Amino acid sequence: MEPVLIVDDDKPLLEMWKAALETEFAVTTATSAKDAEFLMRKNTYKVVVSDHLMPGGNGLSFLVRMREEHPRTQRVLVTGYMKPEMLLRSVNEAGLLRYYLKPVTIGDLVKTIREGIRAFDEFK
Repeated sequence: MEPVLIVDDDKPLLEMWKAALETEFAVTTATSAKDAEFLMRKNTYKVVVSDHLMPGGNGLSFLVRMREEHPRTQRVLVTGYMKPEMLLRSVNEAGLLRYYLKPVTIGDLVKTIREGIRAFDEFK
């Protein structure tokens, strides 16, 4: 199974996503950008799905850093609210594969993660 990292401070949501996705992917979870960065230093993930607003660090800044440090890893941002101009900037700065406004369906996440795995494998 392909390695995927999901980052969100909402533990019940994180657990629900993990349960729904782990039948198809090797899912690791983190509840903060700091924990996620630690995991990224130790492991390779093909796709990272991160919430935007979390205590102790914002998901967008985390994804921008991940673009610099792990350019092959595909990045997906999930947010409860963001202004359109900020979303456009986010896509460009973090090199996002995709972004979603909450709530996100499991079907959309699966489709995007599959797409991200293909992009990771084809990265030059």
